[in-house]
Formats: sequence, structure tokens, C-alpha cells
Amino acid sequence: MSKSKTYYIKTYGCQLNQADSERITTAFEKKGYSLVEKIEEADLVIINSCVVRESAENRVYGLIQKCRMINDKCQIILTGCLAGWALRDKTKKNLKILKEKTKNRAKIILFEDLADFEIKPKRPAEKTVTAYIPISNGCNHFCSYCIVPYARGRERYRTVKEIVNEVTCTMKQGFSEFMLLGQNVNAWKAEASSVRQLTKFAAEIKTFPQLLERIARIKGVKKITFISANPWDFSEELIKVVAGHDNISKEIHLPVQSGSDKILKLMNRGYTAADYLNLIKRIKKRIPEAELTTDILIGFPGETEKDFQKTIELCRRVKFKLAFLNKYSSRPGTAAAKKFQDNIPQKEKKRRWQVLEELINSGLT
Repeated sequence: MSKSKTYYIKTYGCQLNQADSERITTAFEKKGYSLVEKIEEADLVIINSCVVRESAENRVYGLIQKCRMINDKCQIILTGCLAGWALRDKTKKNLKILKEKTKNRAKIILFEDLADFEIKPKRPAEKTVTAYIPISNGCNHFCSYCIVPYARGRERYRTVKEIVNEVTCTMKQGFSEFMLLGQNVNAWKAEASSVRQLTKFAAEIKTFPQLLERIARIKGVKKITFISANPWDFSEELIKVVAGHDNISKEIHLPVQSGSDKILKLMNRGYTAADYLNLIKRIKKRIPEAELTTDILIGFPGETEKDFQKTIELCRRVKFKLAFLNKYSSRPGTAAAKKFQDNIPQKEKKRRWQVLEELINSGLT
């Protein structure tokens, strides 16, 4: 009897990457692979990569090197956002760069060529954890610092039928808490081609708030969260739906990135600090118990001490429960990398990070 093939999978980055890995796992186990916990035991190593920050990219190169040191016979597949950044570039320049950095040790494959949304994910055995439900992929906004549109492409939306079916099927596995995922999750909409294929009731679901309410009404769904929502698509209708259902989480993640209008404009965020604060005011008015979390990008090119103080002031006013703080790093291919010099010293970025960490995440707001 021949020995079964084995695989090891490592996932970097966000919840969407983790959700993608659950589908990749199913795809390879259908091919006869068995999961192992150690690289040295694997015939195949799958790396589901992140490219949002330079540090995440460097971890991928480090893992590839480690694989070759401890298991030189294994095959390596590199997928995820780093692979997307290389393969979606029509000039092939990024692919050449990636092959050089990986020393041609990995086969570079898009996620959709390994698995897709037709494949049922293999979820964690613990039934107490939240089940990830991707509802969209990609982003159309092109924030100047962000590589996601280049790595994952433009926004693509799953149908109401696909999403609702996945929720109900996952409930049969014992899950009752769900996280709806998308790079710009509240931009979800039903595309015309899919609406025509649905029942009359489902065909009326055309926006993210309507989809969220539909899922909230499914019997047995105890909790729903969604990430990442963005300020420009956070409508009054969405606020009303969140307020109106006890099983929709009142912890709302709403990235602000900066409190300076100058920096927000350079970032191409599409709102001002006043716009953001007004949105928070409207959320709090209808959902007094709402708890806000956020993302802040520290040390964007041209961020002066005055700009940073405006971010501090906004944070004091909002009183975030938690902030994910990231120091800016230039991402090749983005507008910021092309237009701006990364002119804030690392030492200063670290200092500003520490100020915000103590202000927000140490409970000192």
C-alpha cells in the first residue's frame, strides 16, 4: 500500500486569507492529501501569503528558506495576496521580482486556481469559534497606500443564495456565530445577473444592509459580525439594521487611518475627519451601546507632528475600544509608493505607535 501524500499549510494575514485556507484545505484533501503539523513531514507546503505590509512579505521569504533547509524534497506552493500581486500584473514585472526573491523555489498560483467558493471549507473542529463567511473579494477603492486591489483585483460579490446556503449548511455543523468578510464588506451588492435567478424574496435583497438583515433573521443565528466595513459605505440603512437586531454585534470595526484631513486626502480615503466623527455620532445616537474599533496607519509620508496630534484628538473624541496600529511601509505598485517618499524615520514611527498604543489599547483614552 502506497504512502498517502501529506501537506502542511501556513496562513498569513487577515480573516479572508484564513477563510481561503479553509477551502484550500478541502481541495487538497479531496486530492488525497493528509494534513501534517510539521514541515519536515510534508510532501507539499502551501503558503497562503499576505502582502499588505513589508514585514508580512518578508515572513513568506523566511518560511520558504526554512522549508528548503529542513525539507528540501517538499514541493512549495505560494498563493494568496503575494501571488495575486505578481500574477495580476499584466507587465509581468512583479512576477519576475517575486521569482527572484523566492529563488524560484515555489510554484506561484492564484487562490482561485486552487479552490473557489463552490468548495465547502473545512472549518475548525471547535464549534465555539466563529465561522468565516466571505461575501465578496477584492476592492475598487484604491487607497493610495493599499496593495489589496492589485493583489486581489476588483470587487466580486457572491450571490445571496450562495451566502445564505453557506450559513445554513455551516449551522448544521454546529456553528451559530458568523463573521461576514470582504475587503470592503459593506460595499456588497447583488449583481443583476444573479438577482434574476432568485426567488422573489431573495431578489429583493440588493444591498449589504438587506443581506445582513436576511442572515440575522435565520433561526438559530446567535451572533453576526462583519469586517472590514468602510466609512464611505456605512449608510443610515446599515446603522438601522445593526440597531434593530440583537444578534448583530454592536462592536463595529470602522477604519479611520488618520485624523488629519491632509493625510486622509493623500491616502485617497474619500472622507474628512469631520465626516468620520459625524458618522460615529449617528451610530452612537441609534446604537448607544456601540463599541468602536479601528485601524490607524502611522507615519504616512508627509505626516507632521501637527497631523499626528489631530489623530490623537480624534481618538480621544471617539474613545475607541481597540485600535490596530500599523506603521507605514511603502508597497511597490501603489500610488503612495509612486508619488511619495517614505520620509518619516522608523524611530519616529515607533514613538507615535507607542503614544497611540498607550492612549487606546492600554485603556487610557
